[in-house]
Amino acid sequence: MPSVLFVFTSCNKSLTGNPTGWYLPEAAHPYYGLVEHASIDFASPNGPNPPVDESSVKAFEKDDLSTKFLNDSTVKQKFESAKKLSDVSVKDYDAVFYVGGHGPVIDLASDPVNAKLVSDFWQSGKIVSAVCHGPAALVGGVDANGKSIFEGRSFTGFSNAEEQAVDQVKAVPFLLEDKIQSLGGKYEKAPEPWGAKVVVDGKLITGQNPNSAGPIGEALVKALAA
Repeated sequence: MPSVLFVFTSCNKSLTGNPTGWYLPEAAHPYYGLVEHASIDFASPNGPNPPVDESSVKAFEKDDLSTKFLNDSTVKQKFESAKKLSDVSVKDYDAVFYVGGHGPVIDLASDPVNAKLVSDFWQSGKIVSAVCHGPAALVGGVDANGKSIFEGRSFTGFSNAEEQAVDQVKAVPFLLEDKIQSLGGKYEKAPEPWGAKVVVDGKLITGQNPNSAGPIGEALVKALAA
């Protein structure tokens, strides 16, 4: 059975001082899409029990998979035993998946340990994936020639329009759409804000927003099977 590493932010405050963290459905939906097809471990910069964005818990309290995820004893155990990024061995996994939330833009995007991890996954020919703000965690990833893993590749992620719609432009150090385009990435998005969108470009798999969390799980299952 293939193995996937889910990476969560350890950041619990945005640049404006508001609570943040990882975004609930962006972990729950891919997890349940994958769990019968792959073994899954959790990791974060600081290790166990990374902070969930409480606003996502409230927003998705009627979402069955999100509620299930919060109450799942196996999931709780995975959070309690989550690895520090510095303790992760890339050879143990076939894919890495970065859960979204505003947190990753703040801590994972500028974390040198994480940049090396992304680069090692990529240079080992493994699947590198992320949803919503999760692609921000990939901005430090480079190929064997030192070029951004986004250069010349298609990707998606939380759009400028979506960031403006939730009034969080000042909460993060950069707008994901702009930043990754500056690294040579080719941005794609759903026709309307909040539409589901997943972009697969070789081993790079990205999803646009919370509504893309289920579809990116499906894309990962296909990629792992291939």
